[in-house]
Amino acid sequence: MKKILTLAGGYSNEREISLITAKSVIKELKKDRKYNILLIEPDGNFVKKLRKFRPDLVLNLLHGRYGEDGYIQTILESERIKYTHSGVLSSSLAIDKEISKKIFVKNKILTPPYIKFIFKNNINFKNITKIVDQKLKFPVVLKPINEGSSVGVHISNKKNFRKNLLKLEKFKEILIEKYIPGREIQAAILGKKKLGIIELKPKRKFYDYKAKYSASAKTKHIIPVKISQKNFNKVNAIAMKAHKLLKCRGVSRSDFRFYNNKFYLLELNTQPGMTSLSLVPEIAKYRNINFIKLIEEIIKDASINK
Repeated sequence: MKKILTLAGGYSNEREISLITAKSVIKELKKDRKYNILLIEPDGNFVKKLRKFRPDLVLNLLHGRYGEDGYIQTILESERIKYTHSGVLSSSLAIDKEISKKIFVKNKILTPPYIKFIFKNNINFKNITKIVDQKLKFPVVLKPINEGSSVGVHISNKKNFRKNLLKLEKFKEILIEKYIPGREIQAAILGKKKLGIIELKPKRKFYDYKAKYSASAKTKHIIPVKISQKNFNKVNAIAMKAHKLLKCRGVSRSDFRFYNNKFYLLELNTQPGMTSLSLVPEIAKYRNINFIKLIEEIIKDASINK
């Protein structure tokens, strides 16, 4: 039996989603008796439990900070244990929205312009509002630099800018990004394969945390996407280019806005969710890759030193 240590939960704002992902994945793996699975959280006894279990690999199902930012990957590298998803550098680059944007821009991938904002005492709201209006024009998107699942993301106009800015003060530094209207399209990469795309039509203002993880939000998932073959190939190619630029492995999901016949890459997620409402399993299913096959493809790609 292959011994798999599954990591889930953790300390990020996405702890709950990580546990739901783990529940879905483990349920599938347990249908096949060839796996011996141990689920643990990365607490103070994590390394001790890891050494005692001596797994063949770690299935990393953590989300957000400490789970997909290179932190847990560094520990697993030091223990010389194979693990799923992207490595230390790729994870740290992808979760940092400012650094990844700079890489995209340098390599001619279109992404919304932005301003980095660092919270300090005595914020001059009049001045920052003026700068944002001059450089980006309202509305804008406010987002933490290194959070996932749309945690802390707000679309702001000039009227509610101050109120929304103050909501993010706990994050210390954020991005203020030009709001791009248009269609929300997500593209998935699995290893060296372009898995496909899906379009989202949220009933909420955008595909935020609630739209992603609450069935009551009633986000419409559209697959196949009504788009020309040329644009289908184009968005898949951009997703693959971003995946390679950040040296990702396993699965990644790139989030786009499609506006005026242009694709704007918002960000790349190195550890997309695997819940019943998650997009990558849905895209895979459309390609006749069932859930267990998708999980096994990710497991097969487990590695170290990448």
